[in-house]
Amino acid sequence: MGIGISLHPLASAVAREGGVGIISSACLDRLVSRRHGSKVNTYEAVYEEVSLAKSAGGFVGINIMVALVKDYNDSVRGAIDAKADVIISGGGLPLSLPSIKPPNGTALIPIVSSTRALELLCKKWERFGYRPDAVVLEGPLAGGHLGFKFDQIDMESNTLENLLPPVKAVAIKYGDFPVIAAGGIYSHDDIVKFLNMGADGVQMGTRFLVTEESSATAGYKKAVINAKKDDVLVAERPGSPCGLPFRVIKQSPMFISALKRLRAPKCNKGYLLLKDSTGTFSHCLARENNLNCFCICNGLLSAAGYNSDSEEPLYTAGSNAWKVDKVTTVKSLMDELTGVSPLQ
Repeated sequence: MGIGISLHPLASAVAREGGVGIISSACLDRLVSRRHGSKVNTYEAVYEEVSLAKSAGGFVGINIMVALVKDYNDSVRGAIDAKADVIISGGGLPLSLPSIKPPNGTALIPIVSSTRALELLCKKWERFGYRPDAVVLEGPLAGGHLGFKFDQIDMESNTLENLLPPVKAVAIKYGDFPVIAAGGIYSHDDIVKFLNMGADGVQMGTRFLVTEESSATAGYKKAVINAKKDDVLVAERPGSPCGLPFRVIKQSPMFISALKRLRAPKCNKGYLLLKDSTGTFSHCLARENNLNCFCICNGLLSAAGYNSDSEEPLYTAGSNAWKVDKVTTVKSLMDELTGVSPLQ
């Protein structure tokens, strides 16, 4: 769940209904600072958000992107100190995650999209005396950043159904840890299907985006509800400055501006900055030009209501977003997904 969408109100609501509520760590320092009216750093923001979500009971975790290089270690430390139940980490392979801080009961769960990635990660983590507590296998139908090359997204071999059995075999090989299926899972029937195929659980984002407890703006939720099947696409050029395929709703104002070259280069948030030759965090493609990419930090922050008066929003969603037709509550959605009540 992307920037500012899954904060403690949504995560705690999911946890109360028996799921694992997941907070997004991206830009969390800026969002919590606005709530306080004073500056807090990344560690403090993560610690506070996890603690608030856990205060209502249930299981709570946080998703921390490897691509957020500057804030990654502090986010991990804040989550562990706040006793997050899980850390989920993708947006690149979290090869160093177990070495940052002893997890002290926090489960460490990487996101992968292939057996090769999981094999590499397990071998690396073995050097730290650690094996994954579980793994999220994310297929190409997910929202946000995708762990595939552009020409791999539509390959039959990369469907979640075809990826699951070999990834499950690797998980068994390295200690039989749980495999959580993700990407394009929409309904109760989808969940049952993947559990029957051997998945130990599922991860979902888009359905929870359009709930009352989600911190997405009303405009974001409306864009998902109004989207048709052809409106949800993978952006390549312009695309994310991370260089990874990124799924968007094509009516997103920032995507349209980037597509038409209407937006001047601008990068004043800096969450995706990489080090230059001097070791200074200064390099981001969105800062240099807008010919190939949009400003993901500003766009996604705006979609969560931050600086929406001055920045155009960028809307991301999973491939099945076009099926969503209304805003619901987390309780109603969880009842539907668990089979307590039928799809309305």
